[in-house]
Amino acid sequence: MAEKFYDFDPADALTDDETIEIYLTEAWKTGDAKFIATALGTVARAKGMTKIARDTGLAREHLYTALSENGNPTLETTLAVLKALGFHLTPINDAA
Repeated sequence: MAEKFYDFDPADALTDDETIEIYLTEAWKTGDAKFIATALGTVARAKGMTKIARDTGLAREHLYTALSENGNPTLETTLAVLKALGFHLTPINDAA
């Protein structure tokens, strides 16, 4: 009997802002820039890359490239995407 493989897209599981926030928080915790960029790309796809491109004023193709596993988005692109997603960076208070 032949095995069946199914495509899994993590963007399909990101259905609400709380789940997206958890996903992005965990990505940031890794400290891995490529993983973070990929996670942002996954969230952007979940929200609709065309909408994110329109909201950021950046080309959709640029976003797909910058937010891929091999991408290297600028801080400006990262902040624009986070803003378009309705998120922002906050400082970590280690003293708490």
